[in-house]
Amino acid sequence: MSLKIGGQIEKVNGRQLSYSEFAEKYLAQNQPVLLTGLMDDWTASKHWVSANAQPNLLFFSTHFGKSKVQVADCDTREFTDQKRIEMSVLEFINHWLQGSRESVLYLKDWHFVKEYPEYQAYITPRFFTDDWLNIYLDNYGMHVDPDTDQVNNDICCSDYRFVYMGAKGSWTPLHADVFRSYSWSANVCGTKKWLFLPPQQVNLLFDRHEQLLAQYDIKLVNMKNTVYDIFDDISETKFPGFKKAIWLECTQDQNEIIFVPSGWYHQVHNLEDTISINHNWFNGYNLSWVWDLLLRDYKEAKEYIEDIKDICDDFEGLCQRNLAANTGMNFNDFFIFISRLSLANVMELYYLRGESSSESSIWHCSAIVKHFALNLASIRKIALKMKSEAVQGNFGIINLWETLSDPKFIKLCAGLGRIYSVVHEEENWSCTVKKVLMADFEKYGSQVCSPEDLVTFIDHAVSELSSNCNEQSTLLSVLYEIQPHQQK
Repeated sequence: MSLKIGGQIEKVNGRQLSYSEFAEKYLAQNQPVLLTGLMDDWTASKHWVSANAQPNLLFFSTHFGKSKVQVADCDTREFTDQKRIEMSVLEFINHWLQGSRESVLYLKDWHFVKEYPEYQAYITPRFFTDDWLNIYLDNYGMHVDPDTDQVNNDICCSDYRFVYMGAKGSWTPLHADVFRSYSWSANVCGTKKWLFLPPQQVNLLFDRHEQLLAQYDIKLVNMKNTVYDIFDDISETKFPGFKKAIWLECTQDQNEIIFVPSGWYHQVHNLEDTISINHNWFNGYNLSWVWDLLLRDYKEAKEYIEDIKDICDDFEGLCQRNLAANTGMNFNDFFIFISRLSLANVMELYYLRGESSSESSIWHCSAIVKHFALNLASIRKIALKMKSEAVQGNFGIINLWETLSDPKFIKLCAGLGRIYSVVHEEENWSCTVKKVLMADFEKYGSQVCSPEDLVTFIDHAVSELSSNCNEQSTLLSVLYEIQPHQQK
């Protein structure tokens, strides 16, 4: 069955694109784009590529050969993905150089930055720096439950910054990215072919049973039973909608970066020997995609074990543990995440207010103030969704005073400040802000324990930051009047 190609992914010179243009056209609109001109100064572009534009495999085997990595066998399917094998980088490269006909191997999800923090292979392009996921994981574990964290307490859960390496013919099956995050993928060398399907057409990938559920608006649709390889002979009986799908196509060459929006299913093939650098991330623009996935997967997990509810001592706890295992986080993890990010954004706003008079037009009109306000508005919107869904679970408790004194949190704030070019990493910057925060929140209280508490905290913080103003506050107008980061 031939694919219907509806068009090509837009290609843009990244050096001629401002951040605000990128955010407005691609992040907010959830649209893919191929960017050029952003990798010229990367160390990886020099060290990892031979003079003939091929992967410098000798460099990898010499400098990183002992690293243990996950390698996909592209010729063997295992459930919904390719079979994974653990081996050293040296073993992988030896297999590559031997040109084995038995199987094509593809090194995936190598946490290179975590393993080699002193080796700066690249600088994240500014369009992708507003990354809440990785800056959070640089300071905290994702899982609040110590049992869950112990099971996953290794480098595989440490971040979502990866290196991929594969010979010509290696590929990745059809999928949507983890957490329904954004991702970006930079080709250090080689060429990739991408096929994209917009979120509005994802239902066409369901099998017949799932399409029937969707037709009657049954929410427990199991997205896992989708097409594996779009170039297979797809059964029209099992996947009756597949032939209607209209795909977007993209050929990505060396030194080009593709932006993959939330919820876009895609399949990728290496047309040449290829090395790429990939990040998954989310922020205020696509936070709603993360929550919607969590809620859907929770309902699915709960339905799956509903028959043991009456004999299970902690049925809700079991649902949350299964959610964390299958999706990567549960409601508690997500709630603690957005609560800490809320407080960090509030701290940045207090810092900014201290840098300029609260009555100054700079404070009210600054683009950075508006950005932090949009962040808080997005989090507030999700907290309201959580409240309206009456989600269950033992949410963690955020103690404001303890959090403000936590070195991990101070480091998180400093990193967030660097991202937005507001706060420089200085040891004493947080002390004054901390005292001001304690004074302002004395009437509020010291704990955030539920989505409703989080909404109240954000409202209180914005009210305090906007007090003593003669003109309408940018914070208030953004938080309550603008509908931020609409999901497309």
